[in-house]
Amino acid sequence: MIGVMSTKEALKRAQREGLDLIEVSPNASPPVCRITDFGKYKYEQEKKQHEAKKKQKVVAIKELKMRPNIAMGDFNIKLKSAEKFLKDGDKVKIIMQFRGREITHVEVGMAVIVKFRDALLELSKIETQPKLEGKSIIMVLSPKGIIP
Repeated sequence: MIGVMSTKEALKRAQREGLDLIEVSPNASPPVCRITDFGKYKYEQEKKQHEAKKKQKVVAIKELKMRPNIAMGDFNIKLKSAEKFLKDGDKVKIIMQFRGREITHVEVGMAVIVKFRDALLELSKIETQPKLEGKSIIMVLSPKGIIP
């Protein structure tokens, strides 16, 4: 900690010591600078970024596709998969696909999606309500611990 000084003075001091004058915080008043080796400073910054990147968790979106006339056994398998994904901390996107004339009975598909949602209520919260997009109904669930 040297204190407040002019830019010219700081540059002369850095040159005298054979180091660089690095602006650390340009938005501060007055700007904060440091007299150090630029290569070493750059290395430390990269190391800090690498450590921060290591600690962060990437949330993936897992997709589960089903049809409105899904069998009970298949439904339970999809439900177990969704539970596993939510427990792992991933978001789950449920897609109810309609083919051909199935689209005329949207209420059947919506009933299956609502049943799926209700079965997962204690593990998840609804990020996107079920809505009809084209020939499919889409809903996104996220784990309870993660804020969307």
